[in-house]
Amino acid sequence: MSSKKGRKLSKTQKLKQQQEEEERRLREEEEEQLQAEKEEEERQERERKEEELERLELKDSERRDDELNELRHLLEENHVAVTKWKTDAVEKAKWERYLRCDGTPEPSVQQEINTYISLWRDDPEVNIGCVLQQCNLALQLFEELEDLLTEAGNKQEAHKYQEALINLQELIHFKHQLATEEILKTASANIDTETGNMQTVVKDDNITLCLWANFTKNPRFKGLQFEEASMSFTLPKQLAVSDIAVRILHTHYDHLSLLAKIAHERRHSSSHRSFGGGDEISADVNLLEQGETKLEEEVKKESEAQDQRLDEEVQSIHGSEGHKSESPESEPSKNNISQVAERRMSQPKTQMETLIAEGDLPSPSVQLTIIDQAEQIQVVDLMQYTPLGGVFYYDVFHLPPQAQQVFNNGLQVFPYPTESNLEENMAPSCPLVGVSVKLPDSVVFLETPQVARWDVAGKEWRMDGITDLSYKEEEAEISFKMSSFQAFVVMQKTYANLPFLSWELRPLGQDCAVYTVRGALITLSITIQGDQCMLQSEQEKGLSHLTEKWMSSSALQRAMINAGINIFVNEYTDQYISSCCKDPLTEHAAYEQMALFASACAFSWSKWNAKCGAEHLVMQVCEHLSPTGVSEDSWILYLLGAQRSQKLKITEKSEDFSTDLYLGSEFHSTFIHMLQDNMSNDGIARTRISNYLFADTVQSLLCATRPLMYS
Repeated sequence: MSSKKGRKLSKTQKLKQQQEEEERRLREEEEEQLQAEKEEEERQERERKEEELERLELKDSERRDDELNELRHLLEENHVAVTKWKTDAVEKAKWERYLRCDGTPEPSVQQEINTYISLWRDDPEVNIGCVLQQCNLALQLFEELEDLLTEAGNKQEAHKYQEALINLQELIHFKHQLATEEILKTASANIDTETGNMQTVVKDDNITLCLWANFTKNPRFKGLQFEEASMSFTLPKQLAVSDIAVRILHTHYDHLSLLAKIAHERRHSSSHRSFGGGDEISADVNLLEQGETKLEEEVKKESEAQDQRLDEEVQSIHGSEGHKSESPESEPSKNNISQVAERRMSQPKTQMETLIAEGDLPSPSVQLTIIDQAEQIQVVDLMQYTPLGGVFYYDVFHLPPQAQQVFNNGLQVFPYPTESNLEENMAPSCPLVGVSVKLPDSVVFLETPQVARWDVAGKEWRMDGITDLSYKEEEAEISFKMSSFQAFVVMQKTYANLPFLSWELRPLGQDCAVYTVRGALITLSITIQGDQCMLQSEQEKGLSHLTEKWMSSSALQRAMINAGINIFVNEYTDQYISSCCKDPLTEHAAYEQMALFASACAFSWSKWNAKCGAEHLVMQVCEHLSPTGVSEDSWILYLLGAQRSQKLKITEKSEDFSTDLYLGSEFHSTFIHMLQDNMSNDGIARTRISNYLFADTVQSLLCATRPLMYS
């Protein structure tokens, strides 16, 4: 009975299994059918997309020549107009200079420069007031020569201006020496009744001179505070009992860094080529028609360029800047400065790196040629660091015989440490000398400043030999000690404010826009109107002389760098900070076209720019005809490439990056034609009457900061 029941149960189970297998088979067949239908739908969708893409590409190809020709015409028209305006401005400046009749020479004429230097060298005037007036004129000439150097068309012309700059800067310093000597020769007639010594401060727009003459030789003397100049020094007993004079000369300009760049100039290897802001008509059209050929040719030319050095035996007038290797007899005189100038006339000189030329990226400072790795750490890389606020010359001299005595030997450097100390290498017998200075009000230090001393023999700034460094941020005061009297500078990292966290270029009206950069440490805005720029910042300290003042793009760039708020880059910047590694020609083409539409469109940073690869750019754009801010939902993402531009389907809030085309949009061969598809007639009309100077200024700022690469 149980056996029959078991067989019946087994048969039931078998039927159930068969039924389940049949159901499973049917489900699988149904799933396979659904999968096949899905694959077919996807295939059809792909084919449809491919057909649509082919249609759009064909349409883009058919109008490609027309779009390129229209862009070329706009760029050429602006280029011709800007070139003519700049040429007329140069001629106008020459005529105004001629009408001034102030005794300064025409800087482009070498004979006039040589005559000016020769006559000034022979001028017997040593009164400090008159000398400073002469130096101020010479400094104006120096700036004009720097500008000419940036525009030099060939090496021969560049060497001519470089030679004039070297001779002029040495003569300026030599005149400071003579005026200092004259003050010290009559120091006994100006002794302070309270201290028994002579101390004086002389100021003008370009220098601050602090002098102290030691008459009491008090062994308990520790140092002196020049209250008027916010500078002080401390001396060891050995010097407190000596016939000496101490000078702190603060020049608000820096000529020594130029000397270092010239003396150590060498070729660099860079991974990203720089580009000019408006000197070439259309990098975009060339890129679209020639691909990468132009880039390869230019990089090859750069790699084959021959660099030259100044002969290391060229002597500098800055003899008082380092005293370990100097003797009193080494102080230059009126005769030997003439000999120095004559020697330079026959020596080849390499082109110095200079500040930003109008419309171009800032030229790179020159990295020093260092072999020893430990030595390299101590020598200042003038691309990585920027000296700010001028140079402080810290000197000690023999107190000269006073006016009633014979004095024919000139101002003599007091040797410290002494030769015996150096030979015996007895550091404890030569205590350090201290100095304290208040940082210039015209400079912003975004980080704790660093100090470097001038090495006369090596013609370089060095960071070793600085001890007991103390920085009081609230008082903006820095103090330290050195083993000898040397010139020094205060520095900060050149790219402290990079990479950018974000950026935005927003129109304020016809031929007016505001360019805002949110840097790593400070946010800055530059208002652009026509060919003029105005800096705006929430940071007030150190920028009052710059903010809310209109100036040219090149002048603003120079002023910002000198003030310590650098946002400008060069082809070597990526060696010091991270970047998005973009193709420079594609990037330049974008800046050209952004400038053309800057009166009607707002452009902004996108997080996807770092995700789209080196061959593409991504930014947020929208038409914006009011001076107010842009609402978040107005932005549209665009993808730019070498051959075409497109509107993207994704938004800034999407989770993943995709190059999918926005539904209903098309491809265009140029960025401006892509933008026009989403612009009103009023917006397009505004771009058509955009002023060429405004477009050139916008382009120069974009090229100088390269926000698509360094953000």
